[in-house]
Amino acid sequence: MPSHFLLSAKARTLSLAAVARMSEDEAHATFRALRWHATDGAPVCPHCGCAAVYAYRSRPLWKCKACFRQFSVTSGTIFHARKLAVRDYLLAIAIFVNAVKGISALQLGRDLGVQYKTAFVMAHKLREAMGADQKGYRPKGEVEIDGAYFGGSIRQENYKSERKDRRLAQHQTGKRRVVVVMRERGGRTLPFVVRSEDEGVPVIARRVQAGSTVYADEASHWDVLHARFAAKRINHGFAFSDDGACTNQAESFFSRLRRAEWGQHHHISGAYLGFYAGEMAWREDARRVANGAQWERVGVCGLTHPKSRNWCGYWQRAA
Repeated sequence: MPSHFLLSAKARTLSLAAVARMSEDEAHATFRALRWHATDGAPVCPHCGCAAVYAYRSRPLWKCKACFRQFSVTSGTIFHARKLAVRDYLLAIAIFVNAVKGISALQLGRDLGVQYKTAFVMAHKLREAMGADQKGYRPKGEVEIDGAYFGGSIRQENYKSERKDRRLAQHQTGKRRVVVVMRERGGRTLPFVVRSEDEGVPVIARRVQAGSTVYADEASHWDVLHARFAAKRINHGFAFSDDGACTNQAESFFSRLRRAEWGQHHHISGAYLGFYAGEMAWREDARRVANGAQWERVGVCGLTHPKSRNWCGYWQRAA
């Protein structure tokens, strides 16, 4: 009987112990290889793109021969203005990708020996980098669409007679958001966040390429998609799948996101829901990729993504 991919030897190509045993020079060389993989680790100026640089002997810095500006291996990346050692970031990425259902900032901080605020921003920077290439992608072929509500729960009263019906509009907190997902069969998972499921219809009409086949449930707001795409609908009150029409792959993504919310984070704020959804979409697409390859991919994403406007200086602004 075949075993699940995560139980096979192919899934384990990275060891946390091996990363933790790296010297600072080895970690720095790994960061160089990940950032400048196109030049085999040879530094390129992030300001002007010049490959001719001076190397400092006393510090891990370079100076561009064209614009004369100094830069480090993390300058202009998601790790800009870092405070931790390079090896700690490699270890953080390894811990992050090994957590199949996501990892909370509290646990990441305990594993790395840093305070919660540091781990919170670090994890969100990785999520931003992982989901950066999802914004411009346009799905095609057979595309499943669906929506699910997250957040905005209310605290219930002790006595049953005083409890509120959470489904009623007057009992909503206004913080509830909908994650709408477009998932290619055999392809990528692309989520976005709106206030209600029907608000996602224009986005789907704009993003999904013409000539595609859209699979959706029987919700009435999806009806307008018939004018633009070949659409197949499934009545979930009758069956989960019928004559090839289903949204099972979209539901699989929501299952992963629910497990992350309930089992790891316990609460996801609507303001940051898009970052968590992007992370889980990345994990869903890479679920059959070895952890060593995932580690390299996230490292490249972080080191090729520009300085974060959302998370650089986050706690200073929030204070």
